Amino acid sequence: MFFKPAILSLFLGSLLISGMLLYAAYFGVQILRNWDLKSGSETQLTLERRTYLVSTILVYVFAFQLISLILFVATADRLHPFFTGAMCAAGSLNANPWGYPAAIFKVVNFLLAGSWLVVNYVDNQGYDYPLIKKKYLLLLAIAPLILAETVVQGKYFLGLTPEVITSCCGSMFASEGKGVAAGVAALPMKPLQAALAAAMGGTFLLGVRFYRKGRGGYGFAGVSLLTFLISMASLISFISLYIYELPTHHCPFCILQGEYRYIGYPLHLSLLVGALAGLGVGILMPFRHIPSLQTALPMVQKRLVLLTLGPYAFFAAIGVYYLIFSNLKM
Repeated sequence: MFFKPAILSLFLGSLLISGMLLYAAYFGVQILRNWDLKSGSETQLTLERRTYLVSTILVYVFAFQLISLILFVATADRLHPFFTGAMCAAGSLNANPWGYPAAIFKVVNFLLAGSWLVVNYVDNQGYDYPLIKKKYLLLLAIAPLILAETVVQGKYFLGLTPEVITSCCGSMFASEGKGVAAGVAALPMKPLQAALAAAMGGTFLLGVRFYRKGRGGYGFAGVSLLTFLISMASLISFISLYIYELPTHHCPFCILQGEYRYIGYPLHLSLLVGALAGLGVGILMPFRHIPSLQTALPMVQKRLVLLTLGPYAFFAAIGVYYLIFSNLKM
C-alpha cells in the first residue's frame, strides 16, 4: 500500500519539507541572535545575503504545505476501495489510529503556514526588514508541528494494510452514535442554523467596519475563526443532508466524490481560505505602528478582509442553494 504514487509523493514531499525547515530553523536562530541592521559586520552582511535564499525556499515549502492538505484528503478518498467497510476518506482515515491525527495536523499547519506567508509578504514590503525576527520566531514555532505531522503522516501511510476492516462514514457520523463526529452530527439543526447566520453576519459586519475604518482587526480575526468552526459543524450537521438528499447522511467527505460534482472541494477550501485570511488580519495588527509598513500593511489587511468575505459568501450561497432547491425537505 505504501508504494502508491500519491502516497510516495506526499511522504517524500513531507521529508523534503522537514529537511528544509530544519535548515531554515537553524538559520532563524542565527537571525534572532545576531541580526542588527545597523551593523556593517561580516556576519550581518552574510545574514542579509542568505535571508533572500532562505525566505524564497520557505515560500515554496509553505506553498507545498498548503497544497499537501488537498492532496492528502484526495489520496485518502481514493484509497477507500482498498479497505473493507470504507466508502470515502472517512473510512480510509479510520483504517489505523494515525489517520485523523494526520488530518488534524494538516489543517492546523495549513493555517500556520499560510500565516507565515502573510507575514513574509508584508515583511518584503518594508525597506528595513521590519518583521524579519518576528517571521523567524514564528517559523521556530511552526517547524516542530510540521515535523510532528511528517512523523504522524508516515505512521499512517506505513501502517495501512488492505486486510483491515474499517468503519464506514455512515456509522462514524451517525447522530445516534458515539464520538466527536457523531456528537457534531447530532447538534440540533435550528440553533445551529441561527448560530451560523449570526457568525456569518458578524464576520461581514466586522469586515466592512475594518475595511472602511481600519478598526476591530482582532475582533474580525476572532469571529472569522469562530465562523470557520461553526461552518464546519453546520456542514456536517445539516448542510450535507441537503446535498445528499438523505436525512441520515452527515459525512463531510463523500461530497468530495464525483457523484456530488466534487462540491466538497470548493466548500472546504472556501472555509480554509476564509479562516486563513481572517487570521492574517489579526496577526498583522501588532505591526501597524511600524513606519516602513504604515502604507503597505493597511492595504494588505484590506485585501485579506476581502479574501475572507468572498469565500465565506461563496460557502453561504452554496449552503442556501442546497437548502432551497434540494429534494430533501425537513
